Amino acid sequence: MNVFINKIVEQLEIENADSLNSDTIFRELEGWSSLSVMELIALYDDEFDKQIGDTEISKCKTIGDLYNLATE
Repeated sequence: MNVFINKIVEQLEIENADSLNSDTIFRELEGWSSLSVMELIALYDDEFDKQIGDTEISKCKTIGDLYNLATE
């Protein structure tokens, strides 16, 4: 999970990542924007060889939910 969180931090350019965990609501993060969805889609493709779309991301609420998408 820590590796995944680090990838999210890097992708979304989050400065204060120390408090992030699986229960963090990612849409409330300072770096979150509509562009973030596209960045996450690219992250899943590049890092996890997973093809997901915005529909799957829209069903997620927490970083843990996003992690589950990567590991399914």
